[in-house]
Amino acid sequence: MNSSLKEARQHVHNVVTKARTSFYWAMRTLSKPKREAIFAVYAFCREVDDIADSEEDVGVKQEKLERWRQEIKAVFDGQPEFPTARMLPQAVASYDLQESAFLAIIDGMETDAQGSLRAPSMAELELYCSRVACAVGFLCIRIFGEPGESGKATANHLGLALQFTNILRDLKEDADMGRLYLPSELLRAQGIVSEDPNEILSDSRLPAVCMTLAKRAREEFDMARVAMQACDRSHVRPVRIMMEVYNRTLDRLISGGFRNNIRRNERSFLVRVWEKTEKLLIAIRYAIF
Repeated sequence: MNSSLKEARQHVHNVVTKARTSFYWAMRTLSKPKREAIFAVYAFCREVDDIADSEEDVGVKQEKLERWRQEIKAVFDGQPEFPTARMLPQAVASYDLQESAFLAIIDGMETDAQGSLRAPSMAELELYCSRVACAVGFLCIRIFGEPGESGKATANHLGLALQFTNILRDLKEDADMGRLYLPSELLRAQGIVSEDPNEILSDSRLPAVCMTLAKRAREEFDMARVAMQACDRSHVRPVRIMMEVYNRTLDRLISGGFRNNIRRNERSFLVRVWEKTEKLLIAIRYAIF
C-alpha cells in the first residue's frame, strides 16, 4: 500500500473513532475488509454532514457539497483527491456500491445546508430520510452481503426507523440550528400552527406529536425485522446491533415523555457513561449470539 493510501486509511479511522457513535460499535463486529469499507462510507457521510451543519454561509456549503459530488464521480470514473474519497474505490469495486446512493446522501445534506426543512410534509420528510438514512443503508447492506430485495427492504425500513428516532432525539439540537423535522400533518393534528422550532419545543402538545412519530418509527422497526428474517443472520448482525441500540433510545424518549430530548445537555455524567456502556454490552451480545 502506497503512503498516500495509508494516510487516507488513517484519516478515515480518525474520523470514525472520533465520532464513537452507535455505528462504531455495530461495525466493530465485521471482518476487516468489510469494516474498512463501512468505515470509508461512514467517514464520507460524516464529512458531508459536517459541511451541512457548519456555520458557514449557505453558498460556501453548497460549493463544498458540489466539490464532493465531483469527488464521487471521480471515485467511479477517475482518481479522487480527498483522503476519504481515496478509500472508497476499493469498497465500490468489492461490493458493487452504487453512485446514485452516494449522490442521494449529498442531496440530503444540501437540504440541511439550505435550511429548507421546517415542519415539512410527511412526503417531504420521507424523501429527506430516504436520502440521508435509507441511501446509507443501501450502501451498508451491500457491504454486509445482502444486495437482494430483502436487504434493500431491511435498509429502507430501518433507515426510516433510525432517522425518525434521530429526529425525536435531537429536537433541541436541531432547533438551535433553526431546523424542525416534525411533519406538518402531525403538528396540525394537535392544533399547532407555529413553525418556530423553539416555540414548538415549549408547547404542551409537543409530546403527542412526538408519540405519533414514535409509533411510526416502531412500525418501521417491525417491518425491518420481518425483512431481516429473509436475510442471512450472520450478514445482518451489525443491523441487529443498530436496531437494538436505537430501540432503547426510543424507549427512553417515550418513557421520558419526550422532554429529555429538549434538555440533552443536562444529562448527568453517569447517564452518559451508562449509555456508552450499554452500546458496548449490546455489541458484545450480538457479536456472540
